Amino acid sequence: MELFENIRLKIGAAILRQKAAKSRRRMVLKNFNLVKNIGIVWNSFNSEEFKTLAKFHQQMNERNINVQIIGYYDKKNLPDSYTAIRYLSCIRKPEVNLFYIPTSIETQTFIKKDFDVLIDINFDKIFTLSYITVLSSALFKVGLSESGNSSSPFDLMMEIKKPVSIDNYLKQIVQYLEMMNS
Repeated sequence: MELFENIRLKIGAAILRQKAAKSRRRMVLKNFNLVKNIGIVWNSFNSEEFKTLAKFHQQMNERNINVQIIGYYDKKNLPDSYTAIRYLSCIRKPEVNLFYIPTSIETQTFIKKDFDVLIDINFDKIFTLSYITVLSSALFKVGLSESGNSSSPFDLMMEIKKPVSIDNYLKQIVQYLEMMNS
């Protein structure tokens, strides 16, 4: 079974490489005071982390920054805590094809949106979320540093000791983006 999964992942990665080679994205770093929208790609397995994201959403909302989150939940049905939230879209297992590529309309809309900043919170490197991050049209992408990966999709890479706290990670990102523009 694991062999079949590895083959499916390799085919998915090949498809992603082809699409990434065709896509053209222009990197633009805006002054953080001019940022109007932030996209977040999130591994939504741990529902406790959502409280931190909700708090971050509120903080950015107070700064007139729209935050949109897309997550991946590896089950058929979403937990109640993830439903009816306007700024959160979750990709469920049935919305992923045989090669782990997301097929939902929400995913395509998220990928095409020109976010001022895209924050990758895919610490476990789930392919479905990596697919979204790589193909995203976001103007500026932020993620964790990956040693040995020369083809990183990020414009700013953070190096944080593990285990990574989402709260600390988001604070560091905002702090660095503000410093880069001061």
